[in-house]
Amino acid sequence: MNSVLKIVIAMVIWGSVGLFVKNIDMPSIEIAFLRGAIGTVFLLIVNFFMKSKVPKEEQEEHSKKDIILLGISGIALVLNWLLLFQAYKYTTITNAILSYYTAPVFILLLSPIVLKEKLTLKKLISVLVAMGGLALIMMNQPEANGGNYMHAKGISYGLAAAAAYTSVLLLNKSIKGFSSFYRTIAQIIISTLILLPMVLFRGNLHITGINMIINILILGVFHTGLAYLLYFSSIQNVSAQRISVLSYIDPISAIILGTLFLGEPLTIYHVIGGACILFSTFEK
Repeated sequence: MNSVLKIVIAMVIWGSVGLFVKNIDMPSIEIAFLRGAIGTVFLLIVNFFMKSKVPKEEQEEHSKKDIILLGISGIALVLNWLLLFQAYKYTTITNAILSYYTAPVFILLLSPIVLKEKLTLKKLISVLVAMGGLALIMMNQPEANGGNYMHAKGISYGLAAAAAYTSVLLLNKSIKGFSSFYRTIAQIIISTLILLPMVLFRGNLHITGINMIINILILGVFHTGLAYLLYFSSIQNVSAQRISVLSYIDPISAIILGTLFLGEPLTIYHVIGGACILFSTFEK
């Protein structure tokens, strides 16, 4: 399969995450645990049967620093999942995904400190445009349509999820001893192990009905296992700039799916505000 097509499919799959999360009536901590556990099993099985050559970086001894950073990134990843799932519970998919896509803005603000990159006037304007777009969305929320929405709370969770995802991305830039695919598997395993004692402490998993089981399996196998497999088996064949452009398929497809299948409101303020957020993070 063509590498670009693989990335497009992965982005569309990720764009539908909110659609399935909203149909799983479980606490976010349980959804995140099952997603990680099922995704881990899928990726490990696929990796075993692929029998691919172990990347050179995996053959080298990993430094203590890399292992520690990998552990911290696993914690950041589980926070990212939990916060994003909470965002989906409290607001619409459109609000959740657009607030979540402020992550590149956080990176622009933190990169001068963490990565020692220069904060140019162009980048600063991009940050202001994105914040203006987010403010436009937050100040013009339609009345809840049959749902118990708390939009401000949901958007806040989306922003917190963006901050957590920013931590994952910045930590990944500092982890040198792992390939991107193996690093991701390790992060998912760490996330699952972190959640395991919490889930056990809470008692039985709140799984009720075949529909919930199907949605959970789809979230684990497709949104975690298959999507990551498609993405990481393709990125080495596609330029970083093209990947950046293709990544916008994720939020756009999420908004379209939420509007079509859940009847969520999509106002002119969402369109203008969303365009401000997405275009401000576009890498030219």
